[in-house]
Amino acid sequence: MEPVDLALCLAIDVSASVDYDEFGLMIGGLAAAFRDPGIAVACAGGPRGAIAATALFWSVGSDLAVDWMRLDGPGAAGAFADALEAAPRLPQPGATALGEGMVAGLALLARCPAEANRLALDVSGDGRNNRGREPGPVRDLGVAAGVTINGLAVLNEEPDLLDHYAREVIGGPGSFAMDCPDYAAFAAAMREKLRREIGGLLLSRRNGVSLAVV
Repeated sequence: MEPVDLALCLAIDVSASVDYDEFGLMIGGLAAAFRDPGIAVACAGGPRGAIAATALFWSVGSDLAVDWMRLDGPGAAGAFADALEAAPRLPQPGATALGEGMVAGLALLARCPAEANRLALDVSGDGRNNRGREPGPVRDLGVAAGVTINGLAVLNEEPDLLDHYAREVIGGPGSFAMDCPDYAAFAAAMREKLRREIGGLLLSRRNGVSLAVV
């Protein structure tokens, strides 16, 4: 794969707290975000004209959802959206092993087939870690390796989850955590998040989305 401006790994919560309808809203929201013309323009807008993106689903374990793809415009971004929607829900729902999901995301970034100017891990979920490695030390390892870790906290289960993400999940230069009230608002929140991650745009509170930056 040719060099890219950004290697982006989406680490997506599929634990037991995410029911069938919520999973559909989440994946549909992600796909809609990548089909947004502004996101496609942002993917191709850097000096190298593309980003590389991958996605994994995490619960107690983790599974690759979409392998690395080079996104250099609307066609490629749309193909990535199609692949997200076609990905089976694996692993099976279980505990919220947030730290383990972050480990899997960092491992995917280490295997990115393209040289990248920036590395980012995009973590989204609706609960605190309750199994396996704690996220804070994993975050520290990622930051030491040059990865920026950002988070999107869905507040339908835990209204104060943004604080946990801000303290224990995010890290690295320009890292930030956002929240949205529920999965119905996920698409708008993810679109804003991707704009910031890919294009570095500033965010304001709107559409039920708020932001915390470190």
